[in-house]
Amino acid sequence: MNQVLEVRRRATSAVVGAERVETLMLEGELDEQDLVKLCDEITQRMHRGMRQVVLDLSEVGHLNYRGVKPLMARAEALRRAGGDLKLSGLSPYLAAIFRAAGAHDAFEIYPHMNDARAAFALARSPFV
Repeated sequence: MNQVLEVRRRATSAVVGAERVETLMLEGELDEQDLVKLCDEITQRMHRGMRQVVLDLSEVGHLNYRGVKPLMARAEALRRAGGDLKLSGLSPYLAAIFRAAGAHDAFEIYPHMNDARAAFALARSPFV
């Protein structure tokens, strides 16, 4: 089963403020190659103008720690382009994998994808 192909079928987008936030919902166990394909997908979408991404990992049971660094690189590329990549739905187990891979402060992490989407709007809101 190729979980990354599921991303295409389960990708959703919502408009937050004036910009679209794309949520990529992943599931299953993701090996290093799955995560490389995911990074390629993010790069392709970036070239088509996507700047704000939420990766929903609530249905992911395991991921290979070797795929975390490429995700960090994609997040940095999105930030340089004026966007960001936020994570949602990490189990304590997945959070430990991200920490062990050196990504403890590389991503904003939210309990639910809607919280991550809302964070994009809050980041643009003017302070009163």
